[in-house]
Amino acid sequence: MTGPHPARHAGTAPGQPTLDTWQDPPHNRWAFAHLGELVPSAVVSRRAPDAGGATVRLDALADGIPDLESRLEATYTDAFLVLRGSEVVAEYYRSGFAPDDRHLIMSVSKSLCSLVVGSLVDEGAIDPALPITAYVPELAGSVYDGPTVQHALDMVIAIDYDEDYVNPASEVQTHDRSAGWRRRRDGDPADTYAFLATLRGSGAVGAFQYCSANTDVLAWIVERVTGRRYAESLSERLWARIGAEHDATITVDSTGFGFANGGVSCTARDLARVGRLMLDGGAGPAGRVVSREWVDAILAGGDPAAMAAGDGTLPGGSYTRQWWCLGDERGTVSGMGIHGQNLWLDPSIDTVVVKLSTWPDPDTKEWWTLQSGLLADVCRTLG
Repeated sequence: MTGPHPARHAGTAPGQPTLDTWQDPPHNRWAFAHLGELVPSAVVSRRAPDAGGATVRLDALADGIPDLESRLEATYTDAFLVLRGSEVVAEYYRSGFAPDDRHLIMSVSKSLCSLVVGSLVDEGAIDPALPITAYVPELAGSVYDGPTVQHALDMVIAIDYDEDYVNPASEVQTHDRSAGWRRRRDGDPADTYAFLATLRGSGAVGAFQYCSANTDVLAWIVERVTGRRYAESLSERLWARIGAEHDATITVDSTGFGFANGGVSCTARDLARVGRLMLDGGAGPAGRVVSREWVDAILAGGDPAAMAAGDGTLPGGSYTRQWWCLGDERGTVSGMGIHGQNLWLDPSIDTVVVKLSTWPDPDTKEWWTLQSGLLADVCRTLG
């Protein structure tokens, strides 16, 4: 185990690398291999810069949705891919964005975390029925002192956490600042671990409340039971087994803790491979990621009563194991992220749809209505 945070990871050098010390021993042993966690870094691509033209291959859907391209443009689409079985039947990339460009997938990252957690549940390393503090005693006294791992997976914990992405006073923006996504303010927690321990609330369980902090708690549990960084487990347990063509990336805070709730970037084609893994019952080209039982529990949907009793974000639907379940006749399940990210699964026609976007607003009913309607039309056109 290597890492810069001795309070949480065994076997590390004393102290934590800083911009002043990372070049000095013993810190340089870690820092020279993880510099991107300390200093902002740019990708030096192996391909020539994009010549500027868009990639559009939508003929298979043209008869059923003649205005598809204009709808993609109207919803600020950067990448769109439809995978039916093993065949890519449609693909679109806006001008300046290429098939091997990575795109931030925001909270679709949560659905990837579900698969990492599921793999550890399958091995018996995590028991979802145990309290969160059985794995992370540092959260004693917080809102997570009492609820179980399953409660965090299903987001049914009452937490004083405002998920208003445009409110500077909201907890989600404090969360972002602690993770390095926004400029720090005086009094902010030093890192994500410290932020999670500050959260309070009644801790009552049973009603759905969407809260990004839950996913980072799950990632902390992953770190605790594996003795490895979350990013390493995400690689070993998921990305290395799906047949990915490209590395993914995940943002990290000042300690190197991965932003599991929203920090993953990847290509549309590789994200479609995650969807293919789900529809294939958890087995990937390079080995099983998670049990069929874990996948089947997601595809069966969660508890609609919990959704109705909570914030009602998805009327008639449910949320389970970090996936949204639409509750429609097709059994649609999706990973969703703000600004228009979707990993859309339609088991009824064995189809995965990926849509990566840059809406001008993070999260409005109007944008989601347009996007969900478009993806539903795509699947109806296919069968």
